[in-house]
Amino acid sequence: MSFTSVNKIFEKSIKENWDRPAISNYQGVTLHYRDLARRIAKLHIMFEECGLEKGDKVALCSRNQANWVVSFLAAMTYGAVPVPLMHEFKPSNINHLVNHSEAKILFVDEVIWEGLSELDMSGLQAIIQVNTFKLLYSATDKIAESREHLNELFGKYYPMEFSPESINYYEDSADELAIINYTSGTSGFSKGVMIPYRAVCSNLEFGKKVLPQMNHTSRVVSMLPSAHMYGLMFEVLYELSCGCHVFFLSRLPSPKIIMQALSEVKPTLVVAVPLIIEKIYKSKVKPVIETSGIKFALKLPILEQVIMNKIKSELINAFGGEFYEVIIGGAAFNKEVEAFFKKMDFPFTVGYGMTECAPIITYDDYKTAKLYSCGKIVPNMEMKIESRDPKNIPGELLVRGANVFLGYYKNEEATREVLDADGWLHTGDMGVIDEDGYLFLRGRSKCMILGPSGQNIYPEEVEAVLDTRPYVLESLVIEDNGGLTALIYPDFDAAAKEGMNQAAFIKYIEDTLPEVNKELPNYAKLKKIEVMSEAFERTPKKSIKRYLYQRNN
Repeated sequence: MSFTSVNKIFEKSIKENWDRPAISNYQGVTLHYRDLARRIAKLHIMFEECGLEKGDKVALCSRNQANWVVSFLAAMTYGAVPVPLMHEFKPSNINHLVNHSEAKILFVDEVIWEGLSELDMSGLQAIIQVNTFKLLYSATDKIAESREHLNELFGKYYPMEFSPESINYYEDSADELAIINYTSGTSGFSKGVMIPYRAVCSNLEFGKKVLPQMNHTSRVVSMLPSAHMYGLMFEVLYELSCGCHVFFLSRLPSPKIIMQALSEVKPTLVVAVPLIIEKIYKSKVKPVIETSGIKFALKLPILEQVIMNKIKSELINAFGGEFYEVIIGGAAFNKEVEAFFKKMDFPFTVGYGMTECAPIITYDDYKTAKLYSCGKIVPNMEMKIESRDPKNIPGELLVRGANVFLGYYKNEEATREVLDADGWLHTGDMGVIDEDGYLFLRGRSKCMILGPSGQNIYPEEVEAVLDTRPYVLESLVIEDNGGLTALIYPDFDAAAKEGMNQAAFIKYIEDTLPEVNKELPNYAKLKKIEVMSEAFERTPKKSIKRYLYQRNN
């Protein structure tokens, strides 16, 4: 690949789109590209006063909002290394990661700050409230004074008019460390993924190649955590490199708020995780298609097409009506939902990636994507399956190329476990690749369960069967004393509407075991079903934290 300085890409975009809107808090403040530049410049002055040097770490921990992006870009364009932290992490974990990353500055929102203390993060020179840029803590009087007189200092730095010509951002190099992004901990504790600038550049290059229609007229609703690479790259960085306008759902993005925002903003592109799409399907589509009249009509070819077109039209309008496609990634997509969306020709595609690739690995446009596939390998990357028959027998997916990370921060052992001497990243995901180069995932190797006769059981495939059952909101299959147990979190509200009390409802769920087992191969049949009283704990990208539910066998 030909490398272009990432910071110079953003510098160019800001200059070209100076008077256009850049970032907004949904139903709140809007910053134009000139405002973004001005705030970045002021933070650069603060960084200098804090004694921040090139390569120093700057941690960020808050909900999605416009000033989070300002803080992130200010750190990166200064030559520092931004360290995004999930706002959902517990205070003790935030303390640990700030210290582990050796951050010199922490941007934090006021709610999270209530559970933190500067005494637990002794390496920090300054703590800044991201909402207002108020100084919460400073290690020296100089820093406090500079914040108090920041506008005056800004005037001295830029005695003439602050204009596009005033901007000259740090010029990065390909293998230089750009970001440390801590994993969300699906299978254990967080690790600091070191993302180089070449990986960021390659992902931006990919976006511009496959979505050339994104430009200064485009709008995007950011509903994924900006502290996660998927949301950061394809709801923020890629868009701002194209001059787009990004709207942040600064409140908890419930399905109601999401649909309201999509309807009002009318985005050009929708980026989502499967859970969001599946909830929309279960709440808006499934109740309609399961009524007796519609069920009958869907069996008649002429009426089926009419009904599917109507559902498709209503869904497109619900997403704003002006988007090119919905890109789904971050976790496995429910097969029933995917098949239905494909059947009605809804413009969606399923991609695949991981934090260690910043994040994109495979993708294909919705017009050519194959059902149940994650697409083909993206430019600047290659992939292979470790299997004697990669087309038919699942093996671990290995990838190599410009998107691959540098390693885990201060964790050489973990790095060696996944990154081999030839540069291949061992993803931990199992799959096959067909004759056309399409990747079909089967599950995670760490989740794989060895069956009674040595068969490989992928719990995700069993869960896909369970999740289509009535009243099942989500499920998790675990190994339990030599057999398989399904943990199910059901829809208690739906049962109540049907007149079932909790005890009767639990018995109903447990009694579905024989029906479920009829759909499963012999080696993957369930021993029992257990009903959970609370929803599963999830990572910010909405994957279930499987490690929390494993049992000693």
